[in-house]
Amino acid sequence: MFTGIIENLGKIESLKRTGANGKLRIGFAGAAQMASDLKIGSSIAVNGCCLTAVEIGSDFFCADLSEETLRRTSFAESEPGDTVNLELPLSADARLGGHFVQGHVDGVGRVKEFADRGESWWLGVGIPAELQRYVAEKGSLAVDGISLTVARWRDGVAEFAIIPHTRANTNLREIRTGDVVNIECDILAKYVESMMKQSRGEIAGRWTMEQLVDEGF
Repeated sequence: MFTGIIENLGKIESLKRTGANGKLRIGFAGAAQMASDLKIGSSIAVNGCCLTAVEIGSDFFCADLSEETLRRTSFAESEPGDTVNLELPLSADARLGGHFVQGHVDGVGRVKEFADRGESWWLGVGIPAELQRYVAEKGSLAVDGISLTVARWRDGVAEFAIIPHTRANTNLREIRTGDVVNIECDILAKYVESMMKQSRGEIAGRWTMEQLVDEGF
C-alpha cells in the first residue's frame, strides 16, 4: 500500500525486453536513504506501479516487468533517461498524506495540457473510456503515482491544479503534452461498484418476476 506522496526521483538506466517481458534498471539519482531501505524482494512504486526489487546496488535497483505490466503501464513507451517517481510502501505507523494507492495501475492516459498558471500549473490528462466511471470532480486519482485531486472533470479529461512543490519534486517537471502517464483510480470507487453489482445480483436471485408483480412493483 502506498500514499501517492512521492519520496524520491530516479532515472531509467535501461529497459531490456525479452519476448513479452522485460527488465528495468533504475538509478536512485542520489536517493541514498531509499537505497539503504530497499532489500531484495522489497516492493517499490515506480511511476505508481508496484514492482519487486530483484537486484540492488549502491545506486540502482532492478525489477522484472511482466507482460501484464508492460501492457497496462507507460513502461511500454519508456526510454533510458526518463525520470520516474519513487515511493516505498506505507509503514503501519505513518501518516496517510495522500490517498490509498495500491500500485496496481489501471491503465494509461495522455497529457492533453500542462500550462503555466502564474505560481502554479494546470495539468489535463485524457482518461481511457473504460476508467471514466471511476472519476469524480474533487475525487482522487494517482497520476504516475502522484496523489492528485481532480479539480475539473469534463469530456473525458481530468484536470488538476499543480502546486510548485509537486512540480519541483516529481517527474511533472519534465512532462510534456502527448506524454503517456500511469493512471490508478481510487480503490473506494472500485469497491462501491463491486458491492452495487453484488447487491443487484442478490436481489435478482431472491425475487422472481411473479413475486415482484405480486408485491406491487
